[in-house]
Amino acid sequence: MKITPGKIKGMEAVSNSRGVIAAAAMDQRGSLRSAIAKDKGVDKKEVTHAMMSEFKEAVVRILTPHASAILLDPEYGLSAAKLRAKNAGLLLAYEKSGYDNTQPGRLPDLLDHYSARRLAEAGADCVKILLYYTPSDPAPINETKHAWVERIGDECRAVDVPFFLELVGYEEGLEDKSIEFARKKPDCVIGSMQEFSKPRYGVDVLKVEVPINMAFVAGTRSCKGESVYTRDQAKDYFRRAAAVAKKPFIYLSAGVSNETFSETLELAAESGVNFSGVLCGRATWKDGKPVYDKQGIKALEDWMANQGVKNIKNVNDRLGAAKPWYGFYGAASASALA
Repeated sequence: MKITPGKIKGMEAVSNSRGVIAAAAMDQRGSLRSAIAKDKGVDKKEVTHAMMSEFKEAVVRILTPHASAILLDPEYGLSAAKLRAKNAGLLLAYEKSGYDNTQPGRLPDLLDHYSARRLAEAGADCVKILLYYTPSDPAPINETKHAWVERIGDECRAVDVPFFLELVGYEEGLEDKSIEFARKKPDCVIGSMQEFSKPRYGVDVLKVEVPINMAFVAGTRSCKGESVYTRDQAKDYFRRAAAVAKKPFIYLSAGVSNETFSETLELAAESGVNFSGVLCGRATWKDGKPVYDKQGIKALEDWMANQGVKNIKNVNDRLGAAKPWYGFYGAASASALA
């Protein structure tokens, strides 16, 4: 594999001194607006642009001194981007929030007024898209998604900016957190990582779910009842997923609690996989949202400075087993790739 100068520069900007990506995520839009509206007991339309930006600004200002980068959206997050710590690089989301729910397949769409070039001009060190994907979908659905990712990969190549692809698995007709989907999740994650490691997509970093649901791993703190996998089986799934990755990959927190995500990273470390870090959002800040909704911005800032910082440090403390992204290129340092 080869990597170009612009992509090296972008990757260095979002990594720490060890070449590990220890990034925070605050690119939620529709889900965040709905959650704020629910806690405040108001209609979603009453959650203003200013409120969304205010929340993001507090998270970015307080958490980024402890992160190698921050993922934001250009719709509500550009003011927050200016407040990030000097040590933190910037990733910007390119996709619209949510997906097309008028037809099967959870088909994605891009922001109307942005391109990879425009995101880079807005200050992005890297471009990120989210794709709901399962290898078991009908071929016409997946061919549409494959072509979509190829186009974005070509855009990022043209601008010479790193392309982060966030993959979220699903199965039509199954609840994503159900025990039924937990049984299918390993094959979904492994197949997705294998597909989008192909050079034709131009992906530089795979942002992936872990290949198991921790709530169903026997003997873990996160498992409160019925199990699907033993601890050894779970570790084997981690290894099988890592084995098919031909690109650096990092883990997303997928909305689980800070305690569960921390335990997940402990299991990843036990399995010995070569993950290159995390892009962790809600596991760090989601419990601060009700504080903001009920008590306002000052209370959120106080919560973030205390519990939010503790949460991100909990995650950072479990990245000792993470490997530098440039190791995937056979290099001992980023500068060796130049």
